[in-house]
Amino acid sequence: MRLEELRPAPGATKRRKKIGRGPGSGHGKTSGKGHKGHRARSGGGKTGGFEGGQMPLYRRLPKRGFLPHGGKTVYAVVNLKSLVGFAANAVVDPDSLAQAGLIKLSGRSRVKVLGEGDVAHALTVRAHAVSESARAKIEARGGRVEPIAERVPAS
Repeated sequence: MRLEELRPAPGATKRRKKIGRGPGSGHGKTSGKGHKGHRARSGGGKTGGFEGGQMPLYRRLPKRGFLPHGGKTVYAVVNLKSLVGFAANAVVDPDSLAQAGLIKLSGRSRVKVLGEGDVAHALTVRAHAVSESARAKIEARGGRVEPIAERVPAS
């Protein structure tokens, strides 16, 4: 079989309906749109949420909740059990976590370390947020926790 011999399966393709090509085509004059009415007009048709005049679902349901100032803070989360691959006395920061594949490159702006699991040896952990249990386990092994100050966007 050669590239130029490839064809779609029989019945897999249909020819495009050519409308507005005169009365002999069967799709002339009104071009399959009938006479008058909203759908016969240019740009006509119902909007996405229209339900025939009934109050649409998106307006019937109550609106709940409020997130001030652009929403909640989203962190890239790393558990202590994921830090096993780091050598003793290594510095664990957002860049090294991204390099190790534990967080995405885009998640380096806010990293939080949680206390699930245990650390094998002393580590210096630099993160934007660290849970109390994670802090206690790191310091119990002789490690240090250094908080990274969050950058406040200029207003």
